[in-house]
Amino acid sequence: MTLRHLFTTLCLATALSGGAAMAEDDFAAFDTIKVEAGAKLFDATCRRCHATDATHESYGPKLEGVIGRPAGSIEGYPYSDALKAASFVWTEPALKAWMADNQGFVPGTKMRHVGITDPVVEEFILAYLRSVQHQ
Repeated sequence: MTLRHLFTTLCLATALSGGAAMAEDDFAAFDTIKVEAGAKLFDATCRRCHATDATHESYGPKLEGVIGRPAGSIEGYPYSDALKAASFVWTEPALKAWMADNQGFVPGTKMRHVGITDPVVEEFILAYLRSVQHQ
């Protein structure tokens, strides 16, 4: 699903509801759409290096349960010295800052710069990461 398709879907859903306040079911549907879009965006931009399931191998550290985890803390993963020395927890704002400019956020990291700066894309990827917190 492209962002344009997602936006069109959301606009159509709003129009069909007559512009009335969204019901709880509408919010649940929107959350589902965000997670599904986030999974597709994660697949396109992150999955080549990161897994979200601890049973799958990946080049980068596993991202299952990343929100709330101390940076550089997966046992046995060969983090850069910069991430080993980092003293922060992966919060949603920290993950957004990392997505936007990981080299600027943690100078000396070995991850190549991806540069996801669109706040909608960041939010959708975070929605997906929230959904895989504890699989």
